[in-house]
Amino acid sequence: MMMSQITSTTETKNSFLATSTASVDNQQGYASKILALSGILQTTLEINELIALFSRELSQFVDFGGIAYDFPTLAIDIKLGTATDDLHSCAYQLLVAEQKLGQLKLYRANVFSEKELETVENLLSALLYPLRNTLLYQQAVNSASIDPLTGVHNRIAMESTIKREIGLAQRHSNELSMILLDIDHFKSINDRFGHLHGDQVISAVAQCAKNTIRESDVIFRYGGEEFLILLTNTGNDGANLLAERIRNKIKTLKLPALKNTSVTISLGVTSVQGGDNTESFVERADQALYQAKRGGRNRVVCTS
Repeated sequence: MMMSQITSTTETKNSFLATSTASVDNQQGYASKILALSGILQTTLEINELIALFSRELSQFVDFGGIAYDFPTLAIDIKLGTATDDLHSCAYQLLVAEQKLGQLKLYRANVFSEKELETVENLLSALLYPLRNTLLYQQAVNSASIDPLTGVHNRIAMESTIKREIGLAQRHSNELSMILLDIDHFKSINDRFGHLHGDQVISAVAQCAKNTIRESDVIFRYGGEEFLILLTNTGNDGANLLAERIRNKIKTLKLPALKNTSVTISLGVTSVQGGDNTESFVERADQALYQAKRGGRNRVVCTS
């Protein structure tokens, strides 16, 4: 029988109180509650929805003000309610058959009682297997949507994301901007230094851009040496500033394989309009990029 385990740590605002390891298979009681909860949690493979469902059901048995779930392997960091470190908390490291499933943490103003902690640990046993299935699903989705060379999202993920974000922006009257960037004279780099070093340039540019944008922004490999960045809640001015920041960082890249050859990029910037669809939005960014390259490269052109 596969063993599952919950390792818990209970903290106060300033001091450590207790650490315990509870084997779910040996716990008794709560059988009907766990069975019902397990059925509810198995209705989704979306991690945000799963944690929200668990939070809703758990709140019927234990009072808490906030919940946080963290799984760094997939860059998952979910916080619901008031989840701040100045509150009392109890943290659980979740495992199934030695497979780490991340950490779940509950917060509230006063200390959790031993009875409440026992209730939480019992109900957590219903979360483990749905959580494992959800993480496996998320890994599969990520693998299908990630460009293997650069580690950023690929064009398949791009098209669905742009369509969704345009709809949200138009529905809620939010700002949405796009940056389309292209590595200048990339063919010459390939011809002079070879495709292997060309790939290194593409990867370095992708990582530099990714490290410069906000966590809420998304970067995609648009094709070859081109990348597309989608910026939510950002207008033309903010997108233009970010594009200039990326351009300046790229031109300072030091790639030993290229010797003294510098890498520069051209960027086109635009913001979503009321009647836009994916095609018109991207086309406008592409036209701005074309103007940047035609104007001498290593520059940003912004169009409304």
